[in-house]
Amino acid sequence: MSNRINNRLQEDKKLLSIYFTAGYPVLNDTVQIIQDLEKSGVDMIEIGLPFSDPLADGPTIQESSTTALKNGMSTEILFNQLKDIRKSVSIPLIIMGYFNPMLQYGVEAFCRKCQEIGIDGLIMPDLPLDVYQADYEAIFKKYGLVNVFLITPQTSDERILQIDEASNGFIYMVSSASVTGSKSGFGKEQENYFERIASLNLKNPQIVGFGIKDAETFQQATKTAKGAIIGSAFIKHLTAHGISKIANFINQIR
Repeated sequence: MSNRINNRLQEDKKLLSIYFTAGYPVLNDTVQIIQDLEKSGVDMIEIGLPFSDPLADGPTIQESSTTALKNGMSTEILFNQLKDIRKSVSIPLIIMGYFNPMLQYGVEAFCRKCQEIGIDGLIMPDLPLDVYQADYEAIFKKYGLVNVFLITPQTSDERILQIDEASNGFIYMVSSASVTGSKSGFGKEQENYFERIASLNLKNPQIVGFGIKDAETFQQATKTAKGAIIGSAFIKHLTAHGISKIANFINQIR
């Protein structure tokens, strides 16, 4: 199965993916942020669907989720905002969220809507591999959606190989973020983990997330991986500057 994500992964360069929370800073910023990120040369975008109980997110993303929900963001509103997005944007778009809102919307209805709009993949950190394979894989495939699984330094090699087997895009490699505010970026522990994953020779490329905030950490993360995702640092930039200086942020990464 080939879609925009797979095509991008085949390009001969390190990929920069940006995560932001839909409906933040202001409810109707979503489309403008996506358009500006593409113009700034970003390779992929993760659109965060805010949820009231975001277990896998750090404080910055949690706060942006809370604000977005207060702003009135919902699954229905996001789909409505994105309905014409493919008229102006061609890079891969992924919705990242929690399984509960998807379940409430109806899994098949959600996937159908994603296909209509031109969403390429989904990241649902709380949808377990075995549940996905038993109940939902056929639906995701029917609508041409790549499902992206997360691995962490605690994930066993055996489990990683199972995830690799079930994946058809990339694997989201959670770095176990380096200490907030530390100057040196990633420590020895993370580097060992990056090398351990590289040595497994997985069929799906890996994109590293958590703890990437600048050119140095982007380079460290992509030494062995195909790309890196920046979330919290970008959201902090939006908090400080609104949506007027997106290009400035992207230009300093690479």
